Amino acid sequence: MQWTGQIKPALLLLTALLLTILAAGTHAHNIADGDAAFVAGNAGAAVFPFIYLGAKHMVTGYDHLLFLAGVVFFLSRPGQIVQYVTLFAIGHSITLIVGVLADIHANAYLIDAVIALSVVYKALENMGALDRLGRWHPDTRLAVLVFGLFHGFGLATSLQELDLHPDGLIINLISFNIGVEIGQIIGLSLIVAAFSVWRKHPSFENTAFISNAVLMSAGFMLLIYQLTAWQLAS
Repeated sequence: MQWTGQIKPALLLLTALLLTILAAGTHAHNIADGDAAFVAGNAGAAVFPFIYLGAKHMVTGYDHLLFLAGVVFFLSRPGQIVQYVTLFAIGHSITLIVGVLADIHANAYLIDAVIALSVVYKALENMGALDRLGRWHPDTRLAVLVFGLFHGFGLATSLQELDLHPDGLIINLISFNIGVEIGQIIGLSLIVAAFSVWRKHPSFENTAFISNAVLMSAGFMLLIYQLTAWQLAS
């Protein structure tokens, strides 16, 4: 019975992840049809609509949120959380804006596959699996920054699929990125609040390993999904 009590949070997490993935549709970074039509048909600066689209995109971006959940899983001090999230934000802001403005194209499915691997990586690190690498263990801060670059390319690919009008493009990109940061703050606040409550419960330490194993499994599921979709699309 004790084991059942310890495993229950992880099973609930796994169920939530599975339902999220199944309900997400065909692509992790697709923009909804109505929003896509607005973006494609918009000419000129539209600051607030693009802020809204960026925030909405991030809040519903389950792969981004899964990675952030892994990043802050063991972080309890606000300073640490701000440091890691800032590195992530810098990374995805650079590639989001530069990727679109410089017209750097990447395969959306492969980028999403790397994003899925970022979830796997963070879960493995939280489980202590990378400690055996010794001095070859990647610096966690650098890893978050590098994976942030890939997450930004994921955001860029979703915008590149649309026929963005050049008028007001820079302002709209910046607005979209601001919205992404707002969405990130909203999603992260909920995650941190949930973890703060969970850490006070005895089940946290008992289920930390298996919870990250579940997180890793979700990452592998996303990886297989994206690679399969890539093959089917080609």
